[in-house]
Amino acid sequence: MSTQPQAPVTVVPPMPTRRNAELLLLGFAAVITMVALLIVEANQEQGVGLDLLQYLIGYLALFAGAHIAVRRFAPYADPLLLPVVALLNGLGLVMIHRLDLAAQEISGGTDSSPTANQQMLWTLVGVIAFSLVIVFLTDHRMLARYGYVCGLTGLVLLVIPAILPSSMSEQNGAKIWIRLPGFSIQPAEFSKILLLIFFAAVLVSKRNVFTSAGKHVLGMNLPRPRDLAPLLAAWIASIGVMVFEKDLGTSLLLYASFLVLVYVATERISWVLLGLTLFAVGSVVAYFAFSHVQVRVQNWLDPFADPDGAGYQMVQSLFSFATGGIFGTGLGNGQPGTVPAASTDFIIAAIGEELGLVGFAGVLMLYTIVVIRGLRTAIAVRDSFGKLLAAGLASTLGIQLFIVVGGVTKLIPLTGLTTPWMSYGGSSLLANYVLLAILVRISHNARRPIDTKGPNPAPIASAGTEVISKV
Repeated sequence: MSTQPQAPVTVVPPMPTRRNAELLLLGFAAVITMVALLIVEANQEQGVGLDLLQYLIGYLALFAGAHIAVRRFAPYADPLLLPVVALLNGLGLVMIHRLDLAAQEISGGTDSSPTANQQMLWTLVGVIAFSLVIVFLTDHRMLARYGYVCGLTGLVLLVIPAILPSSMSEQNGAKIWIRLPGFSIQPAEFSKILLLIFFAAVLVSKRNVFTSAGKHVLGMNLPRPRDLAPLLAAWIASIGVMVFEKDLGTSLLLYASFLVLVYVATERISWVLLGLTLFAVGSVVAYFAFSHVQVRVQNWLDPFADPDGAGYQMVQSLFSFATGGIFGTGLGNGQPGTVPAASTDFIIAAIGEELGLVGFAGVLMLYTIVVIRGLRTAIAVRDSFGKLLAAGLASTLGIQLFIVVGGVTKLIPLTGLTTPWMSYGGSSLLANYVLLAILVRISHNARRPIDTKGPNPAPIASAGTEVISKV
């Protein structure tokens, strides 16, 4: 009886989930936030009171709960996304608390409505929403089924402020709010996520429309005229937001995000050039037709022409950056309260003053990490819809940051967008936590091991897998 040698059995170790690394980084973010808050209190000669302890305990409890949700329901998610956002949110809370102290000093202690408490409440709502999305969105490809519903809902949310009376929708010249008794919301923050889902779903299902080649001009394959309808629709929508809602930031953000997704899906620069040309033409026409666009551009070109009027906010922002210099005045030692809307649109100016160029660059680096990890997720995920959606979400964050920082530093005209996770505002904070949750869910699906023994994938899982070979 002959015996044949058996092949050795190879035991493949399980892929690490990196959740312990995420927990360690969350602890590091909590330490930085706590130290920053203590520095503010010390420089402002404030005692360590009950409010300070509530901030710290609430912050730790919230992100511990978010970590547990990720560990349980998305164990293979990117371990850097949540800790970096937690640090950005923590620094934002510290700066908003610092601005509350400045407001009380300016008002002589009569200002009794600290926005930091409200921002902490909205952080609670945002982290709960983040956890709920992680728990109930078991597969990001489920969103592709509702692409057109998301698109219609996103457009409706954009239109509602434009048709409401100014008393219910307008603030600082822009009609971007829905104001009800005891409640207000900025629907464009949620519209950007819904429209990104719609764009990704349409580009997967209608790839032929965007890849069909027309005339060959200057080394580029131009699209056929009959295939320009999606681009024209996005252009009309963005110009409509600029004209009727006077919201330059949202108009630019949505349109630029659409062009990024089209380029990722087709790898054709011709779509981007056509899109930018259309937007430039629309912007020039809007400049000569509408006074509010002229005011924004004139304040951008020369804010010192009216330093006590229309250009006051930009002038104070530039002074804040100049005062901060390289290393800043130190947390609690500057005068960030001199900039109007410092806790919302101009929180970057407050950071530039008290943390200086070094701290400002560090904050930008944190955002860069989130964007890069999001793009890496887009490269790693296996389905086309996930690639487009992850690339769109990450690119939108990068575009929004560019618009915000560019406007505050006078690189581009001021738009009024908020800084993600740092600026005061419930709508922005809640929407960006939902965006983060979707990105975390996609990263989990991208990094988890492939189950070769499992059942065949559902149609939604394999739909459109041939559309995009790379990002």
